[in-house]
Amino acid sequence: MQLEGELFSSTVLWFIGALYLLVMVQAFRMAPWRRLFNNEQAHVFFGACVCLTLLWSMQIPVQSGLSFHLLGVTTVTLMFGWSLAVIGTSLALIGITLSQTGEWTLFALNAFIVGVIPITLTQVILVVVRSLLPKNFFIFVLGNAFITGGLVAQISNYTALLMLGASGTASLEHLNQTILPFFPMMILPEAILNGWITTIIVAHKPAWISSFDDDLYIKGK
Repeated sequence: MQLEGELFSSTVLWFIGALYLLVMVQAFRMAPWRRLFNNEQAHVFFGACVCLTLLWSMQIPVQSGLSFHLLGVTTVTLMFGWSLAVIGTSLALIGITLSQTGEWTLFALNAFIVGVIPITLTQVILVVVRSLLPKNFFIFVLGNAFITGGLVAQISNYTALLMLGASGTASLEHLNQTILPFFPMMILPEAILNGWITTIIVAHKPAWISSFDDDLYIKGK
């Protein structure tokens, strides 16, 4: 979900903007830029950014100041890792802002909601699953793509809902009655999207998924 309109005080927006800047500095410092020196990998990365832009452009307004779209960031995180995923989603959000809203006021906040938060959670869950569960293809796809995709999208949705309630545009009680009942229906499409795309890429182009290793997840299993 994304927030729209003049919803927050300038103090809040400046604080979130400063926090977002720190996250981006860290992402640029940690990013494996050498990977993008490979033409194929660079094309895949920027192609993924374009795909996110197209996916996020298919928005459904669900409330004044709030619109819903599928995220797909779990797959991007599995493909490129935390830092490039954060940079890639920011590029996609720039594309959406330029082509649709033209409104930069809530850019940093939306970048957190649709990018930084679900990407960070995906990376954390990847590490936990890899540490605690057996390493095989089905657990990688089911745990890290399908289940994680649905889970982090829901957390992103709840974050947007809480922020909208905190803005005073609508009461939490009203949001709970009008929007919250639809949240369970949003889990499956997001889970299927990430699980399906990750499965196809792992099957045909495993080199595009940096978090996947044939020796770790397939060979000898």
